[in-house]
Parts: sequence; structure tokens; C-alpha cells
Amino acid sequence: MIILDFERPIFELEAKIKELKNLNTGDLSIIDEIKRLESKQKKMLKNIYSELTPWQKVLVARHQERPKTSDYVNALIDNFVPLAGDRLFGNDLAIIAGIGKFKGMSVAVLGHEKGKETQDRIKHNFGMPHPEGYRKAYRIMEIADKFDLPLLTFIDTAGAYPGVGAEERGQAEAIAKCIERSLQFKKPIVATIIGEGGSGGAVALAVANIILMLEHSIYSVISPEGCASILYRSSEKAQEAADALKLTAQDLLRFRMIDEIVEEPLGGAHRDPNFIIKTVGERIKVALTNALTISSPKEHRNQKFFELCRNFDKGN
Repeated sequence: MIILDFERPIFELEAKIKELKNLNTGDLSIIDEIKRLESKQKKMLKNIYSELTPWQKVLVARHQERPKTSDYVNALIDNFVPLAGDRLFGNDLAIIAGIGKFKGMSVAVLGHEKGKETQDRIKHNFGMPHPEGYRKAYRIMEIADKFDLPLLTFIDTAGAYPGVGAEERGQAEAIAKCIERSLQFKKPIVATIIGEGGSGGAVALAVANIILMLEHSIYSVISPEGCASILYRSSEKAQEAADALKLTAQDLLRFRMIDEIVEEPLGGAHRDPNFIIKTVGERIKVALTNALTISSPKEHRNQKFFELCRNFDKGN
């Protein structure tokens, strides 16, 4: 497992516990010591994760072993049929799109995909979509609307790809059209921020009736490094920027930017992927059931975001 700097004391304890378990031949003193260290390790894990700084939450949200959109889709969506391409330029693998069954209900699915191992991450462009990725998302929304399917989205991106080619092919316009299409969508949309929610690249899939956010995920207008480069003229001040951005789930719930926080297993989602995927599935089911009772999901979604804009204009 990849070890974050602030987790090192925990892993040192775990190494001692493993060593003692390998030595254990039934000696009661060794068994007692194992129990003592396990209790200490659990307490330490709880203390560290209950007091994470915003920057440490950024590191947890980016953890390479954190479940990806593909993991959620494979576990939660039955009979998933992936749909590819934007019918204009190509198929962007940074966006997963398709239709399937969620808890017996037909749904459309969209999500950022970062990939896992190095080659896989390169293949998916580290979850940073090009314009064709957002145009693919737009196309899936069109299909879902045509067949009256609710939409589930999974957000996990540092932001839209900022390369020259992407800008030349209309990155800003593609994101704007995606947001516009989300506001016009007739059926309910439930969005879940599972890792990073970075910039407009995240908002493009997060204009939803109900927005869930994992406990140690982040959601911000810009990455801490990008913010530090602009405000402090140095990316080395990313920790200060993370504090200023108010990007944690707890901050965003207070600002009413999200609707609900999904608690992660002790030590983060990367420590127990199966548990968090099951939990997210249960919370999405409740959210979608509630959203389906809304008389006009489109009007509800528009009102929700217009209210947010008005509140920010007033400084609330």
C-alpha cells in the first residue's frame, strides 16, 4: 500500500504487529502484546484521521489506491453497456459513459476515470478530460433524456485537460455546454464526488439534484498548487492555498454546495474499498429514491443552483 507521510507511525505499528503474529506460537505474553498494539494502532488511526488538515485531505483524496469510477460501476451497475465517442472527434477515455441497471432501475452513468497502474493512468489521461470527453457526456445526457433515464455521475478529476490541443478544440465551450445540458435534463441527477472535484472539469458532471461527497474528498475551483502559483507565486505554498480554498466536504456542506457527506471507513476509502463502494451504493439508492419524488427535477435543479449563485452574490 502507498504510505502517506502522516500515516507512517500507523504503518510502523502495523509492521510490528505483523512481525509478532509471525513469531506467535501461542505465547500468552505475545498475544497480549499484539492486542495492545492493535488497540494502540486503531486509536492512533482514529486520532490522525479525525484531525486531518485540508492539505492532508487533498493527499487522501488523491490516493492512488482509492476506488475509481470503474470500481463503482463494476460493483453497482448491472448489465453496464459502455458508450463511446462524441461523434465529432474521438473517444476520450478520461470519461466513462454508458447505461445499465442500478438496484433494478435503468440509469445512465457518467464519471471521470483516473486509472490505476501507471500505464492505465496514462491511458485515461489521469482523469483529465479533453473537449471530446465532455461532448461524449453531453451525448449521453441526450440519450438518457430521450429514454427517460435518471443520471448517476461520479466526480474524480484534478480538472479538465489544459493542453493547447484541448483549448483549440473548444474546451471551455464543451464544459459550458455540458453544464447547460445538465440544467435542461428532465430526469433526476445524483452526483457523487469520490475523490478530487477540480475546477469546471468537475462541475460539468456535478450539476445535480442531489450531490453526495465522500468524507475525505475535495471540491474546489482550482487545485491548491494552481491557486498557490497564482496567489503566492509559488506552488510550494499549496498547503496554505488548501486552507484558504475551503475545499473539504465539511466546508462545502456548510456552504450548502453539497447535500450530504458519506462517511469513509477508518483510515480512508483506500483502506476498505469494498466497504465504501457498498456504502456509496446504499446512499445513492436513498438519494435517487428521494430525487424521483421531485415533481420537476429540472426546475428543482435550476432553482438549487440559482439560489447558490444568489447567496454567493450576497456574500452568504
